Formats: sequence, structure tokens, C-alpha cells
Amino acid sequence: MPLALFDLDNTLVDRGVAFEVCVSEFCARARFRSEIKQWMLIELADRASPGDFTRLRQAFNLEVPVERLWQEYVSLMAAAVVCRPEVLEGLARLRAAAWTIGVVTNGAGDIQRAKLAGAGIAPLVDGIAASGDLETRKPDRRLFELGATRCGVSLADGGWMVGDNPAGDIGGGRQAGLRTIWLQGRPWPDGLPAAHHVVDDVTDAITILLAETE
Repeated sequence: MPLALFDLDNTLVDRGVAFEVCVSEFCARARFRSEIKQWMLIELADRASPGDFTRLRQAFNLEVPVERLWQEYVSLMAAAVVCRPEVLEGLARLRAAAWTIGVVTNGAGDIQRAKLAGAGIAPLVDGIAASGDLETRKPDRRLFELGATRCGVSLADGGWMVGDNPAGDIGGGRQAGLRTIWLQGRPWPDGLPAAHHVVDDVTDAITILLAETE
């Protein structure tokens, strides 16, 4: 069965929209003042980890334990993140066409898995590898290897990587021996080899993959 690995944030789901909803609800529930909300919107804009909530607690002399802050944030992100119906349908079509589907994502394992479950993606994938599992990040080949292994296959058999990050997803995918599909939007770094395909939406990438097995 052919292998398709997908990035999560801003590929399968829109992290930016979910993040703003999450932070607003987080601060409203805790009755945090506007300075805390602005700090979170700036400091956690790209990613969040438990260590960030240690910094938050220290910056504003909060009494709430770090573990409680982090778990509340994880729960609210999982509730806020949405995977569009057409994306879920596309993943289901890939499974029906005998594709092996994995997610290879940068981020803490607990929050990334919670987001996958909350968005309804988890039942449609065969394996998940988050950078927090190995304390490394894409484009490290080991993360792609872990993703393939958790899907029950080997990178040696080839496959595809779909994502929005030029260096992490496309550069890392190519170094791992995978064909690549880039969701354009970010600036493309000078000297980075081109992706095999460039699309505007992950549903376009799924269409390309399905055509491979027709």
C-alpha cells in the first residue's frame, strides 16, 4: 500500500484560527487581563509547549500550576481546531483506495494528538509521529522514519510527504526519500530543491495522490 505522510498545522487544519479562539477562551475562563492575552498571542503564535507556560507563569506571577495551565490550553485547542469536511472526505477516499496514511508534525505529542482527535482526523490515519516524541523537529529524517514505522511500513519503500513548510516538510521529505507536495504560501528559501507538486489546498494534494492509484 502506498504511503502518504501529512503535516498537521496549516496543512490538514488551520492552526491560526483555532489558536486565536483557544487563547480568547483560555483567558476568558481564567479572567486573565489583556496583557496576558497579548503575550500568548505573540509568544505562542508559531507553537506552544509546557515550557512556554512556565514562562507565562513567571512573567505574570501566576499562582496556577504549570501543568494545569498546559492541560487547559491543550483541551481548548483540541476543541477549537477544525478539519474541513472535504479534507476528512479526501482522507477517507485515500484509505478506501488502500493508501497508508500518517501524520508527521512538529509539536508536543499530547497537544498534537489531542488536536487530531478533536478534529476527527485520528480515526483516518495509521500512525502519528510528533516532534516531541523524539525531541527533534522536521526536517530531521528520524521523524519521518518514526512516522513510517508507526504506520507499519518502511521509508525504504518510498511514499509522499504533504505540507506547507518548505524546509521542514518539503526539504525534510525529499531527504527522507519521499516525493513531495507543497501547499504554497510561505516564502520559498533560496537553494531549496523544488517540490514535485505545488498546490493551493490539501484537497488538491489528495487529488494528486488518488490519481497515482487510478
